[in-house]
Amino acid sequence: MSRLQIRNSLLLFLAAVIWGCAFAAQSIGMEYIEPFTFTTVRSFIGSLFLLPCIYILGKHKASPPPKKAEDKKELLKAGLLCGIIICIAVNLQQIALISAGVGKSGFLTALYIVIVPIIGVFTGKRPGKKLCLAVVCAVAGMYLLCMKSGSLTLEFADILLILCAVVFSLHIMTVDYYTRRVDGVKLSCIQFFVCGAISAVPMFLLENPSISAICTAWAPVLYTGVLSTGVAYTLQIVGQKGLNPVVASLLMSLESVVSALAGWLVLGQELSARELTGCVVMFAAIILAQLPD
Repeated sequence: MSRLQIRNSLLLFLAAVIWGCAFAAQSIGMEYIEPFTFTTVRSFIGSLFLLPCIYILGKHKASPPPKKAEDKKELLKAGLLCGIIICIAVNLQQIALISAGVGKSGFLTALYIVIVPIIGVFTGKRPGKKLCLAVVCAVAGMYLLCMKSGSLTLEFADILLILCAVVFSLHIMTVDYYTRRVDGVKLSCIQFFVCGAISAVPMFLLENPSISAICTAWAPVLYTGVLSTGVAYTLQIVGQKGLNPVVASLLMSLESVVSALAGWLVLGQELSARELTGCVVMFAAIILAQLPD
């Protein structure tokens, strides 16, 4: 692996760490505010958080070349497309979390590790045998880790989460396409402004947003807005550059492992032998994916 690939792999792992703690924050936030309100507020917070980052990074660039009109159009097009896709994915997940358990939500959402290589077959990025084996191992590990009851019965919320995994897969492939063409931080800022603007429509039409309720949920809203949205999704866009999208999806799926380990270390939740085995199998799948062919 090149130095750039190692750095980008670490960025995606850091994104997975942040996302791994976000499921709990999202569930807590839903006790105070409704799903579209939650998505709207966190998206606008994430977008606003990135504005000073863009300014600071621009100031430290040595004589940046002037942007052509075509480049600006490409950036706006990428931001609009990614914003629409991530808006659908995040809201499907947020609505499903009303009734779905965190463990099952993590497992079904992370099924993008299976869907991404399938999409790759049709887009000319066919995964090799090694990556296919890594994906199979990752799904097995995810099942052992997340599905504590050992059975998987599909309910309406689960169907939403499977659709969410499909849309997240499209987002990963779209980011893979644009990450070499536009600035990653600016793309992340625009996509979440678009996500917040779209989510605001059903928020006002279907929900009853209130400033007091949002202030009551300030902790989970700030965490998901600044870290999960502003930081982690930007790390995803920057980190995917130069990486195979299948490898990138495997690295990001570690959010489920991080979530379980965080509950064990921070909250004192016990991990069974089955769950620990799932963690080990997941890490083995990531190592397998990183090995040279």
